[in-house]
Amino acid sequence: MDRRELPGFYFDREKNRYFRLLPGHNNCNPLTKEQLQAKEREKKRSMMLLEDDKLRKKAPRPGFNSSLLHKQRQMGLLSEKSFCRRIHEVRASTMRRHKLNLQTSDNSSPDKDNFRFIMADSKCEQLFTVNDVSHGGCKYGLMKLSARQSSLSLELCDSFCFTNHTVNSTCWASVNYTDSHVLLCLVGAADTPGCVSLLPASLFRSSHTEAPGLLCSLKICWAWSCAWCNNPFMSNTLSTGLSRKVILKNAVSGETHTFKVNTDVLTQQFALHEPLLYNGCRSGEIFSIDLRLRGSKSKNWKASSFHQESAITSVRVLEDENYVMAADMLGQIKLWDVRKTKPVMQYTGHYNEHAHLPIHISEPEGLLLAVGQDCNTRIWSLKDARLLRTIPSPHPVSNSLIPSVIFSSNLGGSRGLPGLLMAVESDLYFYPYNSDEQDVSR
Repeated sequence: MDRRELPGFYFDREKNRYFRLLPGHNNCNPLTKEQLQAKEREKKRSMMLLEDDKLRKKAPRPGFNSSLLHKQRQMGLLSEKSFCRRIHEVRASTMRRHKLNLQTSDNSSPDKDNFRFIMADSKCEQLFTVNDVSHGGCKYGLMKLSARQSSLSLELCDSFCFTNHTVNSTCWASVNYTDSHVLLCLVGAADTPGCVSLLPASLFRSSHTEAPGLLCSLKICWAWSCAWCNNPFMSNTLSTGLSRKVILKNAVSGETHTFKVNTDVLTQQFALHEPLLYNGCRSGEIFSIDLRLRGSKSKNWKASSFHQESAITSVRVLEDENYVMAADMLGQIKLWDVRKTKPVMQYTGHYNEHAHLPIHISEPEGLLLAVGQDCNTRIWSLKDARLLRTIPSPHPVSNSLIPSVIFSSNLGGSRGLPGLLMAVESDLYFYPYNSDEQDVSR
């Protein structure tokens, strides 16, 4: 037996001796397995931060840098699409952390409430934020995002909504115009039932002059997920995933359809062009609903069905809707060919044991991003599943404070800045692209 794996003891490498290890969370016992694991995680995070803060970073692929890529492009050795993808890989590998200062419309100091998650609209001009509050429950509202020269600025909108419910899921909804509303899925608390609410974004601006617009609420006992349909075939349609059923509702007419399943539906996304709704379940099943059969009595409404080994935490439909990306609670991220119902690629390195964690696909840049339960943000090449970079959290690792991220080439609008925006605890960090090609090691 390895001398460092003696039952009931642990070996301290620094002091070069054994110490007794007692089970549980006994306050009289300073040495528990959980404490030792937390110490090791923090030590590893500190080392990763030191490495990540270096000016010269390891190239995502051996020998690749901006100068070489430009020369290969000029010589005709790289297509325009391959050149753009490689450049984004190099730029993403050079991003460096900058802490952002939050501003309010009246220049007062914003409250220091921990971020639960952030969500950008399609133009990356505003963020929908959900924060935990100290007295329990959470608050949600909007944040204006703007880019000026080489800097990014954030301004809190005037109005926040407070609730004692937990926000399980959110998405933007295009009712009156693009991203005019926000769809929220709220978990029930005590004797108060949960609900899925469609709120106009103008509610979060105290100075707004436009009419409030459509407001719809669907009261339910327990909802896990929600989605909005941008397919013209099903305009003004929302969906919510519940325990053992899926509900489709037209927010204008109120027409409702229910599909019964045998498990909890944890994540959903509508296809943009095909009349399909993809659902990820606690059982590990991923299935699509053929929306053309919503009004019929047919029991064959499942257009496709395939499985992963654990509960599905995120489903994303690619621009080529023959492919779907799914992540589960074993940390597996797989790209599926829906036509063959077989995985065609797997992205390794993601860490998850039991958390409901999303994945982020940025197809124009050819990148996949995911934050693991270890609080590390990982970036992969979408094309070949190569792990390009791992970014440690600026704060100590905690299951209750997992970072929330947004990646875009236009943070702040059409002329915005490329990079990564990270919310962790009560802080926001910006990781901009570095245009200095010398920053990438050859």
